[in-house]
Amino acid sequence: MEVRRTQVVATAAIRDADDGPDFVRELEKIGFDCEVLTAEEEAHYAGAGVLSGIPEADGIVGDLGGGSLELVEVAGGASSGGISLPLGVLRVDTSAEGERRARKTLKAAIKEAGLRDLAKGRPFYMVGGSWRALARIDMFAVNFPLPITHQYRMKASRARELRKLVRALDPRLANAAAPPRLATSPGAAMLLDLIVEELAPSDLVVSTYGIREGLLYSKLKPSARRLDPLIVEAREAAGSEHRFGQHGDLLEEWIAPLFDDKPEMRRLRLASCLLADVAWQATPGFRAERGIEMALHGNWVAVSPAQRVIIAQALSSNFGRDSLPDVRLEQLCKDGQLKRAHCWGLAMRLGQRLSGGVASVLKKTKLSADGSVLRLIVSKGEEALIGDAVERRLVRLADALGFDGIAIG
Repeated sequence: MEVRRTQVVATAAIRDADDGPDFVRELEKIGFDCEVLTAEEEAHYAGAGVLSGIPEADGIVGDLGGGSLELVEVAGGASSGGISLPLGVLRVDTSAEGERRARKTLKAAIKEAGLRDLAKGRPFYMVGGSWRALARIDMFAVNFPLPITHQYRMKASRARELRKLVRALDPRLANAAAPPRLATSPGAAMLLDLIVEELAPSDLVVSTYGIREGLLYSKLKPSARRLDPLIVEAREAAGSEHRFGQHGDLLEEWIAPLFDDKPEMRRLRLASCLLADVAWQATPGFRAERGIEMALHGNWVAVSPAQRVIIAQALSSNFGRDSLPDVRLEQLCKDGQLKRAHCWGLAMRLGQRLSGGVASVLKKTKLSADGSVLRLIVSKGEEALIGDAVERRLVRLADALGFDGIAIG
């Protein structure tokens, strides 16, 4: 793989083990310099990992491993005040006595760190394989339509219900999580329930990014950390797929006069435009499926399940299909969001047909709202661009946006 640089770190399992130093020396013998992270560093990197995948994260991160539980505050793009507790899923037991000890340890550490006041009413971000398994169990139980755990959100009260669910040992849960994770899920659910009891968070949010991603993220320059990972990845993913080079930014500028979207929706509109040409290599009848698949199941971060659905709707409409394949997806979005995304898609579809993917054409034309009429303005001498197909798509967009008619010229 032509790896040029390695970074080896050890966490609580090595930090707390009696033979931890011996293990580190064995690593050094085979050529790896191993850094044993302090408890504070481990918590910090866990927080940084969450921020790398959820830049707007504002609350408390809990990173649950086999040997420890790290708690750290994240806000304003930074993590601070991390603590580490000996409450990993391989250390706790779920007996009444084990729960009493875990509660006592957790309560004392939270009080000493002053986390209770910081956490109340803010999200709690769940990091670690055992908590991701709980999320998959919950997704299975509620018949969630997307198999994506990143930014999966649950009510805080769901922790108590999950605890009951994993106790029931329903054999169907084997479809939701691997056997080793199922084995530790009672302890993970108990700890989550105790944390909710102590911290009173507003809700529970899963992050698939944790300490490893945090190590990488911390090495980025501040300018790189300020970039929007969704937009960067959408631009990168679409770059090799476009027929005529990237013109998603120009397409977004072209349709923008018709939409007064708030910043968060504008961001999704731009991502949709960047991906507007990703399916051109597929057969025409399969292009909508290709766009939907990329939006729903692509390896995106900094995007919630509902936001994936919004992008999927825009791409579906862009490729000529009005509705998504699973009606359950619509339930993830707020009223009006999918209709707006549908209109984005129709506008993108118009722009793609008009320009054929050539940027110079979009620069010579413009969309505008002229009272109750949707107007397509074309530079003098470029009238031949307007064919029947373009006019049909303009009428379709006008109808969707509620205009009384269209005008060209």
